[in-house]
Amino acid sequence: MLRTPVSERRLAILEWLKEPARHFPPQRHGDPVEDGVTADAVATKLGVRRRVAETHLTLLADLGLLRAKRIRRRTYYRRDEMRIAEVARMFEKGW
Repeated sequence: MLRTPVSERRLAILEWLKEPARHFPPQRHGDPVEDGVTADAVATKLGVRRRVAETHLTLLADLGLLRAKRIRRRTYYRRDEMRIAEVARMFEKGW
């Protein structure tokens, strides 16, 4: 995790996913709060291509900060609050 470069985009994604219903429009399938949001929704919000958004989301999921859930043909991402709290505690303790 410490080797992963900090990115303003990734920090923005994590912030937006705190309140997904506020930051993203309703989705056809999947509840933004319960299931998460798609890479398409994140890409639109960031103003980038879906592939760029997927890269950021996959990295955050690989770090354990996001959970990925497949619904139909799409992957939905939401914050893993327990993991985020665990990481925050590690940094508070001076890891």
